[in-house]
Amino acid sequence: MKMERIAAVEKLRLKFPGEGALLFKDLTVSIDKGEKVLLLGPSGSGKSTLLQVLSGLIPQSIEVPMKAEQLKCPASWGFVFQDPDSQFCMPFADEEIAFVLENLCVPKEEMREKIQYYLNQVGLKLSDIHTSIDTLSGGMKQRLAIASVLALEPEVIFLDEPTAMLDPQGTKEMWEMLKEVGHDKTVIIVEHKIDHVLEFIERIVLFNDAGQIIADGPKENILSRYKNEMKEYGIWFPGVWDDYIQEHEIIREHSIHDGASILQLRDFGGFRKKEAKIKVEQLSVHKGEWIVIKGENGAGKSTLLHALMQFIHTTGKYELAGTPIKKVKNPTDYLTFVFQNPEFQFVANSVYEEIAYSLRINKKHPQEIAVRVQELLDVFQMEAHQANNPFQLSMGQKRRLSVAASIVIDKPIILLDEPTFGQDSKNTFALLEWFEEYRSRGVTVIMVTHDDHISDHFATRVWTVKDGHVISDQNVTQQPRVPMAEAYIF
Repeated sequence: MKMERIAAVEKLRLKFPGEGALLFKDLTVSIDKGEKVLLLGPSGSGKSTLLQVLSGLIPQSIEVPMKAEQLKCPASWGFVFQDPDSQFCMPFADEEIAFVLENLCVPKEEMREKIQYYLNQVGLKLSDIHTSIDTLSGGMKQRLAIASVLALEPEVIFLDEPTAMLDPQGTKEMWEMLKEVGHDKTVIIVEHKIDHVLEFIERIVLFNDAGQIIADGPKENILSRYKNEMKEYGIWFPGVWDDYIQEHEIIREHSIHDGASILQLRDFGGFRKKEAKIKVEQLSVHKGEWIVIKGENGAGKSTLLHALMQFIHTTGKYELAGTPIKKVKNPTDYLTFVFQNPEFQFVANSVYEEIAYSLRINKKHPQEIAVRVQELLDVFQMEAHQANNPFQLSMGQKRRLSVAASIVIDKPIILLDEPTFGQDSKNTFALLEWFEEYRSRGVTVIMVTHDDHISDHFATRVWTVKDGHVISDQNVTQQPRVPMAEAYIF
């Protein structure tokens, strides 16, 4: 029985402005109606770009130099982007879905019921559906983005890391929901968190780091026959964490702090529009600790980091190195921050200048700037992209750039909001080992993450946040740890 092709490209050649080489050179792939396909590969291999080509976003809406002998795009489709903020058209949650329904000529009197239906489908629970999108957490925004795409009732759904910012339970629920609503649709997926995806998809298209397809076939065949290649290119596969831990010498070590606290909180609160969003009874942080902050989406994890950075109004006792926060002229003398969305912190027009920015405003010597920037370009695998605009990078590359730019000047405390999302396994392990090396030198790492493996194998403490309160502070210094002597190299 001959299958109906619904999306395809033949001999695709594509090159982003400023890049020295083609991203794709004569790439050919086709998708049949009803297929559930996972595009799997390392960060920067072109998976997201290929999704945009197959949907027609490139070159119809996004102008990128490309040519192909044939390009077939579906007539009815919806696209969920890596960054949900990039696809919102309206300021409020209900208006975002209503915008879709209006374009489908849904009568006004039916809209509220339909809006609530799609919010329920993705598990987005709002006390008021007319809620400002800006007040939602990253995970809640992802749910809203998926809801707005489902409202289109598309024949083909393109999903670009749709669960990157969701907590583990939310990720499981989202894929269960997508399995149900997408059973009769064509679904093409880019995703690094693949455990739950594998229950949904039937076919894997496997890429190497040069944007070449190295395998294409049933998921069972790809996973069993190409494990070595996946490991070589840093592609996530089931059991990759187990392999990583098994291959490294595991040691047990205590936090290196000397007893003096570097950060103290008591009866501390963070406020948005006069409403308390995070409350802390008492916490004391020491030099050289690695603290993981866990909790469900919307619990207040990112808000806690924003309060520590003084991005929002705070009350109560807050001391940095023994100095009350009100007497600290510039909190960034002690703290550096990596945003959940890396694009929020980009200020320069090239990767090189993004890393150099803080050094320049601190009036460092040109030679010192050149040496430090080159060091970080090498460490974070960005040298080949140093002339590119940061917004041209893949999400994984943007994340690495945001970390590099934030730590270019050493600070006693690093605050990180989901620093490993969008990363392949090789870069995830390398980032974590780099943070561990910093921690071993006395830097304090405070990280929001949903990854339990990080808590188990790198953290010294875990804070759990629920409903705007830090409800648990668990010491986990006796967990197995990975020594830097056996670290991956970028």
